[in-house]
Amino acid sequence: MSVASVIVDVAAKQTDRAFDYAIPDKWKGIIVPGMRVVVPFGPRKVQGFVVALKEEAEVKRVKPIADLLDLTPVLTPELLEIGHWLTEKTLCFMISAFQVMLPAAMKAKYDKELSLLSKEAYEQLHEQVKPFFQSRSSLKWSEVEKTAAAPAFHRDIQKGLIEVVYVVKNKGNKKTAKGVKLNQGLEDIQQFMSELNKQAEKQKQVLSFMLDRNEEVAIKEIAEGLQITSAPIKALINKGLLAETEIEIYRDPYQDRYFTPSKPFQLTDEQAEAIAPILHDIEENLHDVFLMYGVTGSGKTEVYLQSIDQVLKKGKEAIMLVPEISLTPQMVKRFKERFGSKVAVLHSGLSTGEKYDEWRKIQRKEVSVVVGARSAVFAPFENLGLLIIDEEHETSYKQEENPRYHARDVAIYRAQHHQCPVILGSATPTLESFARAQKGVYKLLTLKQRMNKSSMPSVDIVDMREELRSGNRSMFSTMLFEKMKDRLEKGEQIVLFLNKRGHSSFVMCRDCGYVPTCEHCEISLTYHRYQNKLKCHYCGHEEHVHTECPECHSEHIRFFGSGTQKVEEELTKVLPEARVVRMDVDTTSRKGAHEKLLNKFASGEAQILLGTQMIAKGLDFPNVTLVGVLTADTMLNLPDFRASEKTFQLLTQVSGRAGRHKLPGEVVIQTYTPEHYSIQLASQHDYDAFYKQEMEIRKMHKYPPFFYLALVTVSHENIAKVVSVTDKISQYLRQKLSPQTTILGPVASPIAKIKDRYRYQCMLKYKLEPSLIPLLKYILERYQAEMQKENLTITIDLNPYSMM
Repeated sequence: MSVASVIVDVAAKQTDRAFDYAIPDKWKGIIVPGMRVVVPFGPRKVQGFVVALKEEAEVKRVKPIADLLDLTPVLTPELLEIGHWLTEKTLCFMISAFQVMLPAAMKAKYDKELSLLSKEAYEQLHEQVKPFFQSRSSLKWSEVEKTAAAPAFHRDIQKGLIEVVYVVKNKGNKKTAKGVKLNQGLEDIQQFMSELNKQAEKQKQVLSFMLDRNEEVAIKEIAEGLQITSAPIKALINKGLLAETEIEIYRDPYQDRYFTPSKPFQLTDEQAEAIAPILHDIEENLHDVFLMYGVTGSGKTEVYLQSIDQVLKKGKEAIMLVPEISLTPQMVKRFKERFGSKVAVLHSGLSTGEKYDEWRKIQRKEVSVVVGARSAVFAPFENLGLLIIDEEHETSYKQEENPRYHARDVAIYRAQHHQCPVILGSATPTLESFARAQKGVYKLLTLKQRMNKSSMPSVDIVDMREELRSGNRSMFSTMLFEKMKDRLEKGEQIVLFLNKRGHSSFVMCRDCGYVPTCEHCEISLTYHRYQNKLKCHYCGHEEHVHTECPECHSEHIRFFGSGTQKVEEELTKVLPEARVVRMDVDTTSRKGAHEKLLNKFASGEAQILLGTQMIAKGLDFPNVTLVGVLTADTMLNLPDFRASEKTFQLLTQVSGRAGRHKLPGEVVIQTYTPEHYSIQLASQHDYDAFYKQEMEIRKMHKYPPFFYLALVTVSHENIAKVVSVTDKISQYLRQKLSPQTTILGPVASPIAKIKDRYRYQCMLKYKLEPSLIPLLKYILERYQAEMQKENLTITIDLNPYSMM
């Protein structure tokens, strides 16, 4: 085996295949599939993944591999295979599929260095370039690229006076600490200890500490353990009894926290019935997909924990996925208490280094349970016994950029490979999953009762149109306000839910109707009072607030809609005695902020928790007896066929935060469309009725789960180009696909322009189209040249979750 097939880190159609490289003698027998290497590619060096080894290359001359980035493979044979499957399933590049499986710290960083070719070349350099090379012969491109001299540098590079060298930096730096190990045999050390005089008592302590441990120990750990300085340790190193080493230490985000070990609870009859088939599958190594449909607070987590326990007893591993927003400290705590140090946690709140270290623990088989968000489904376990997806209806399980995979599909694919069960859990399953369970494709497990038999909270719907008619212009209905006052007097807690962040959703002139929109995207700007700015939530563009209308110069410019900041201000006006914790993207963007705010609420320092989506799930506070939903309609009015389903799910989840313990709970939903079935049925906690009604609508309009969808989006700076390309694509598909397939479009996307690029789309609704994937691949190949040269983008999303 002297040749390696390598997928290189260049995401383009022409390079989306394996290239052959010779394995230098010094690495023969060391390089195996799944390792990352650095290879010469054209004029530069890039990172690549070894996917196979072979005897000889298909071409005559092959370049040798330049460098090795790993000593052990980072991708297991199974993950390499999943990479190939993902490229087929999501039409992405091979390299994107491999990159998505690794922590961010392992994505290659490329540094460009500029070096002067010769002393003679210095004389011919452009006047602006010369000063940079006065005292050195090379520098980093990053020092130059933002300066006025950049064009002159380009000119000299083209002239061949300066060479560009690409340097691959491996970003996953391990964190190490100085350590020591014993450097002499046992007898020598014991003899030395007996000869030490009284003054050297501390050296004796260090040696006996080391003899007890008999392994490498960090100097800091010895010093802290024996409460001494590092001087006696250094003395022993100088005498040759201890040798200095470098020890890898993990950045553990939970190191300062103590978790009290917890014991499994006695299961209720319902839970015992639900867990039986799962345990049977685990014992017999069978693959089934279970849909655990249990009301909020019915104890799904306990079933998960006991199933995982069974898997660990068999010496296997488990992956538990939770939505990004409900990866709360509460969830982590439950797992750490039950399984201690066997748990690794992966989510976006960790620093790059912490994520890398958690991933390394998994790779080194030091843990056997992973709790994490979407990408944790690729954890490099080799002996999986169970995969769980909690709140399986969450849209965050679908990745919105390449590769556009759904974690559920990957989990089921991996479970087939390992012959083990998958559990999908939710109080409001997606229609697709529930329909599969009805058909018997998934096995349905139902939990209808809340733990400790507490009843579901009572729900009141308030028609905000009536409130306006009766002269109440505030954002709190009379009923909600009365109930809030009542709870504050009783010393109970309240959760208020709102579906957007910022202060007001938009600004409008009351005289002429002008609304400021983003100049780069066709979308209205959102007002953020804290910085007194208007911001675009798509491209980040911001501008100052107008005091008069730019169109008609009227001064009647007003703010419409209400964001979390505005509600917080209003609360302090009407209930000055209440302490409020606000949770949204703005207040939780700092590391650890999420946890601090929740702890403040849990400890009773604040009585009202006000927040966006992130507070709707997984939170469990015994003292919360009232939940208020301020505007239930924000999701209903989106151009998305899942709008009713998402509204129903969200309202059910939010209501589930109330009355989970001894005190009964109440929910108040404020809406402008009280008659809508998703709001009515959510208030009755009736998923089955909602499922029936929504399925009829989906069938009528040919939407999933009755049909599959594919969305083709084209974007470019020139609108004429976008329209013509989208038109050609939809005509081509109409000719080639069966008449049973519906093709809608071309039509402008709901947000027709983002970051100065126009967007058009066409949507396919199909049942059986065996030739669809090859056709879509052909379209991508056909436009490849234009996509590279003219900055045209074509994205294809099979089973899209976002229609925007």
